[in-house]
Amino acid sequence: MTGLMVSMLAFVAGVKDKFESEKGATATEYSLLVAFIAFLVIGGATLFGQSLSNWFTALANEVNTWRAP
Repeated sequence: MTGLMVSMLAFVAGVKDKFESEKGATATEYSLLVAFIAFLVIGGATLFGQSLSNWFTALANEVNTWRAP
């Protein structure tokens, strides 16, 4: 083999190792998971926020009508 071929094979092996490495993949997966959970929390608060507020207001009004013996 010539020196050029050895250099090309080393370059290809290095590029292959970079693509097979999963160090960056886990950080990306975790960031996507955190973003997905954040969107679910925001969506849940948007959909159920007013209903929960109304329920707690009704509960507070009910508790206010209770009399201590």
